[in-house]
Amino acid sequence: MKPLKVIISGGGTGGHIFPAVAIANQVKKIVPNAEILFVGALGRMEMEKVPAAGYKIIGLNIAGLQRKLTLSNFSFPFKLISSMIKAKKIIKEFAPDIAVGTGGYASGPTLKAACNKGIPALIQEQNSYPGITNKILSKKVNKICVAYEGMEKFFPKEKIILTGNPVRMDIENTRTKKEEGLKFFGLQPGKKTLLIIGGSLGARTINQSIGAGINKFAEAGIQVLWQTGKNYFETAKQQTSHLKEKGIFAFDFITKMDFAYAVADCVVSRAGASSVSELCIVKMPCILVPSPNVAEDHQTKNAMALVY
Repeated sequence: MKPLKVIISGGGTGGHIFPAVAIANQVKKIVPNAEILFVGALGRMEMEKVPAAGYKIIGLNIAGLQRKLTLSNFSFPFKLISSMIKAKKIIKEFAPDIAVGTGGYASGPTLKAACNKGIPALIQEQNSYPGITNKILSKKVNKICVAYEGMEKFFPKEKIILTGNPVRMDIENTRTKKEEGLKFFGLQPGKKTLLIIGGSLGARTINQSIGAGINKFAEAGIQVLWQTGKNYFETAKQQTSHLKEKGIFAFDFITKMDFAYAVADCVVSRAGASSVSELCIVKMPCILVPSPNVAEDHQTKNAMALVY
């Protein structure tokens, strides 16, 4: 019997990548012999995270338009055209049965190429306010999976399915992993632990605030797991180097989020859709700090969905 072939495209940030990986994992669980191929953007974090999850990925030389006028915007049309040509070739050679897009630069050319070949396609929109790629694709795809009600403001109503956001399965039942998590991070039982996750790429204002007050956590006997993002890690590493014995650690990226949630008593987080969805599942007390640098302030809308 011919195996199911699925192409999944999306990335740029963890908010696009991890739902894509969660979808792939569930497909493999339901159809173990399914063939899955990812398409991402060269130089973006999906080119590292997807292979780490056990899947093959092909990169397109594409980047988004900058909101400010920059030289990189002049190369955008050429990168877009070359990416569309490459995406068309990928679709032809892989011949998927279905194409899935989770948002991000690469999903546009990939799903457009799939739709042009008559391949069933769907997009998974994580946020309460969709990105421009998914808005454009919504006119061509067959179905649109969403996490929030009222998305008919942006998408054709007849295509919408309210599914919620895909999340990684390992964060279920995290409290059973607390002892293992304490050993993994080198933390002391009985002390309060704060988990700080400013999104997969890091959050400048959160990192600056935490860095400025990091010694106060040590003085209060509070342990800290601080995910800084790659660009802010070296500074945070210097700020915490003398505090490891106090249980204060900085990471550019936390791979074992199930352990991190298991040991945490409270979380400080951006309000990206994936983070909000995960916090709902782990039922963790949290302080959400929405990013002001996102389209239509959608992180505030994500956060307000949790406010009673």
